[in-house]
Amino acid sequence: MPRVIHFEIGADDPQRAADFYQRVFDWDVHKWEGQQPYWLVETGPKSEPGINGGIMNRMGPQSIVNTMDVPSVDEFMAKVTAAGGKVNTPKMVIPGIGWLAYCTDTEGNQFGIMQADPSAK
Repeated sequence: MPRVIHFEIGADDPQRAADFYQRVFDWDVHKWEGQQPYWLVETGPKSEPGINGGIMNRMGPQSIVNTMDVPSVDEFMAKVTAAGGKVNTPKMVIPGIGWLAYCTDTEGNQFGIMQADPSAK
């Protein structure tokens, strides 16, 4: 079955977005040396599950929301605001799954942060 293998984040200022995601999630972001302005994003070691992606100049309205697995939604909501982003929804419970909040980065893109917690009620 087809799987998500790459993500792209559109940005008005790709370097500002790269700085935001480096500060919040410690992602390795570096500018691609190709012809188009593009920043490559590595979200973790290849030995762990997950996908990598890119940051590029915005080409239209965003229609996809990516959600990141985090150890603490509370901690990462604080990181988001400290890095210049916004928390759009308060932390909410997904019973039997964990805790979720939606945020916006410095470029106006929405994303989710999810803390796994099977005992969440």
